[in-house]
Amino acid sequence: MLYIISESRDYIKCKGRIRLFDLNIVLVEPEIPQNTGNIARTCAATGAKLHLVEPMGFHVDDKKLKRAGLDYWYLLDITYYESLADFFEKHPGESFYYFSTKAPRRHTDVTYPERVFLVFGKETAGLPEKLLHDNPETTVRIPMISEARSLNLSNAAAIGVYEVLRQWGFPQLQDHGNLRNYSW
Repeated sequence: MLYIISESRDYIKCKGRIRLFDLNIVLVEPEIPQNTGNIARTCAATGAKLHLVEPMGFHVDDKKLKRAGLDYWYLLDITYYESLADFFEKHPGESFYYFSTKAPRRHTDVTYPERVFLVFGKETAGLPEKLLHDNPETTVRIPMISEARSLNLSNAAAIGVYEVLRQWGFPQLQDHGNLRNYSW
């Protein structure tokens, strides 16, 4: 549901929170439940929405998936899709950024819009090369040494999420903590 709070900005209300920005994480055919659970926890902790594109290498009631996400599932906004074509059909004209080790530019070299979808491929194969080839301006890479094949999917997603949030100024996120036995 969309609410206008200010004449100059659109705000989005989700799970009882009002958000100025709309961050979406898309996992295309994820294979490892623990990775998806970790990413679900990152989404819950940051207010990002999670989109899961089938087929997946596990069932959503998998104990490993639930354990990795801990008790944050109630905070999660999650949508499932039958295929990548189904996902794109339901989100025409959106801003997609494709994360790949094959990308021509760094993930920090782009400016992310206020509504964005970060798209990640499956652990063993990544995203389809045709998709990457057709979208060179929005295909990005996380730098790493040449001898490393790739980062773990949940780590890559967290890096992408926090780069977007850093550019946006960490909207609506608590940016300080308190000690139990001492004061700052």
